[in-house]
Amino acid sequence: MKGPDEWDGPERPGGPGERPRIPSPRPAAEDHGPLPDLPRAPHALPGPVPDPAPPHHVPAEYESDDDPVTGDDTGPRHPPPAAPSHKVLKSLLGAWALSACSPEETAAVEAHLTDCATCAGEALRLRDAVGLLHPADSLDLDPLLRSRVLEGCLGRRPARIPVPEWATPYDAEAAKLDALLRDMGESEWRAPVQLRWFDGREPVERGTTVAGVIGHLMAVDGMVATALGLPDPLGTAAPEHPGPRRRTEAYWQALGEDADPRAPHDPWREQSQTLIRTASFAGGGVAELSVPYGKFSLALRDAFLDRAFETWVHAGDIADAVDYPYKPPAAGHLRLLVDLAARLLPSTLAQRRRAGLAAPPQRLVAAGAPGRSLHLEVEGSGGGDWYIALDSPAAVGSPEYTVAHIALDSDEFCQLAAGHISPEETAVGQDGEREAIREVLFATAALSRL
Repeated sequence: MKGPDEWDGPERPGGPGERPRIPSPRPAAEDHGPLPDLPRAPHALPGPVPDPAPPHHVPAEYESDDDPVTGDDTGPRHPPPAAPSHKVLKSLLGAWALSACSPEETAAVEAHLTDCATCAGEALRLRDAVGLLHPADSLDLDPLLRSRVLEGCLGRRPARIPVPEWATPYDAEAAKLDALLRDMGESEWRAPVQLRWFDGREPVERGTTVAGVIGHLMAVDGMVATALGLPDPLGTAAPEHPGPRRRTEAYWQALGEDADPRAPHDPWREQSQTLIRTASFAGGGVAELSVPYGKFSLALRDAFLDRAFETWVHAGDIADAVDYPYKPPAAGHLRLLVDLAARLLPSTLAQRRRAGLAAPPQRLVAAGAPGRSLHLEVEGSGGGDWYIALDSPAAVGSPEYTVAHIALDSDEFCQLAAGHISPEETAVGQDGEREAIREVLFATAALSRL
């Protein structure tokens, strides 16, 4: 055992075998006299500067090898960084408005904005501008945007040469289809499309592509163009006998399979716009101009409605092929299209009788006189009530002579008239003579064609 003053470890300064001596607490600086005066600051008032006091010496036994105490555990204290200059903070305003600054930069900029009115005003303008840069939920334009803009503009200031009412559905549907085509790439132009119609006896299909559909529309629109004295889009390839099917087949054959699939887009768009301009400049005098459709003719006003209906139907075929949402016509336009189909039903019934596809009339009446009628009730957007003469196209439909009643939705009626659903598949409310109802449903489907 060693005594209390003996040390069993290695030798340390202080004598062999002795415990290391622990120094007493270090005395405070004030214990050795008054503290020296601080040196005068450079910007102080002029005057004699006293000699600095001699340095205070601490006895050697009280010296320590420890680092100076800084008041924290992170090391020596450093002075805070200098605040960024006005020029630097101003250059950060754009990034601050876009929320692209670091937290430190954001704090510095926002502190500066409370003191600098110029930068505060600039920051407010930048924030407002950034709000305009945010994209909408969808980058696809609403197909009805053009018609709404035109409607708003014309409501404030009527056009000097307005589009005739019977041409506005075609104008709107052509603009919607053009917007759809502008969004498509080359591969989508080659997408397969099934064209469907009813040939009078059964449903028929014909496969083509998006490019083929646009070529078909342009070829049939060309019949309206030639009636207005405009160039025929088929040129020398136009068949001798006019008709939608013959003209379409001629165009497809002339176009070939190796052509650019987007080739029909610009000619079709230019032709549709030319048709609208020509009809508008010609005025109401051309509304009754005859447009030959092969086996029958339509007045120009009805031909424009027919082209609007087919443009909408085939635009829907294209939209289905490329998985694109597509909206029906506006209610006012849709009613004009339904009205055209309803007005064509008596003559279509007569054609089916001549072809042996419908029963003969039950009772003949004088032209212009009321006869047996079917009440066609179309519900929903564009709907209404029509009375279809059953026995003669020259007769007049009348509520007093109604023998049957059909009620169906406007979309279903249009799909039936387009040949997209068969008469047997049509879910309708029916009342009255079964034969009359069947004849009208089949005549509606027979309105469709290639």
